[in-house]
This record gives sequence, C-alpha cells and structure tokens, in this order.
Amino acid sequence: MELKLDRVESPIGIVLLATDERSVVSLDFEEYEARFAALLTKRFGSYRLTPAPDPLGASTLVRAYFAGTVAALDALPVDTGGTAFQRSVWLGLRTIPSGTVMSYGALASQLGVPKASRAVGYANSLNPIAIALPCHRVVGADRSLTGYAGGLERKRWLLAHEGAMI
Repeated sequence: MELKLDRVESPIGIVLLATDERSVVSLDFEEYEARFAALLTKRFGSYRLTPAPDPLGASTLVRAYFAGTVAALDALPVDTGGTAFQRSVWLGLRTIPSGTVMSYGALASQLGVPKASRAVGYANSLNPIAIALPCHRVVGADRSLTGYAGGLERKRWLLAHEGAMI
C-alpha cells in the first residue's frame, strides 16, 4: 500500500497528513509519529509513505483551518478504518459544531448507546484523523478538559481557536 505524506506547519506543531488515492487516512502531530506509524501498520500492514506536497488538497485545507477558516476541514474526505463502533464514534464527532463541546455521555446518547460513554471515550482516544474528526470537542460531563492524544494544551488551543468557551 502506498500512501502520500505531507508535513504541515501549524501554530501548535507540525501536522503529519497521510492520504490514499481518495481520502485522508491519518492526521496527527509530528511528535506522535510512532503512534501515527503504529495505527497505519495496524490498519494496512505493510505500507510505504511517499512524500507529496498537498495530497488531495488536504494540506491546503489544514492550513486554512489554522489560518482561521475553522470549517475548512468539515468536508475533508476521510477513511478511518476501524470497527463499525469506532467509525460511528469518529464520524459522530463531525456532528459537534465548531465552537461547541459535547460530553462523552452526550455523544454516546446521540449515537444510541447512552450507557457506553467509556467505550466512546476509548474509541475517541484512537481517532486516526485528529482535528478533522474533532475529538478535541469532547469534554468531561462537568465540561472539564479531559484526555487528548495530542496533549491538553493543544486541546485548549484548538477549542479557543474555534471560539469554544470552556
């Protein structure tokens, strides 16, 4: 499997972006490159990353997001892999409007599994396409900033960038 890779500078670190011929398959921060690689290996087995400027125009959209067009990633084509439950959680993240937050329990209820907030949280932690599938918009029931694979400071920055009042 050949994937295209670009590195995009942002105010909160270098973003790694991998695409296949149709969709973004992974987006993460450079210091989590081992996690990025592990998720790709788990999904594809053997793969090769080929450097490519702006694959599928996705890098341009990531830059637009960081430049202030926070809706730039809303229609970015993504292909997450994962189980049916994980995909439902990850795609459910896109229903959380920019500038707002939702608790894990509320997301679980929205997905029709109101008692599965912990499972939703675990799936959220494995989100392979950060920012575009906005797991940073999910917070604790008391609106506290809880775990974020990219670090709580990044989560705080992303929410402030989008205008969320925490």
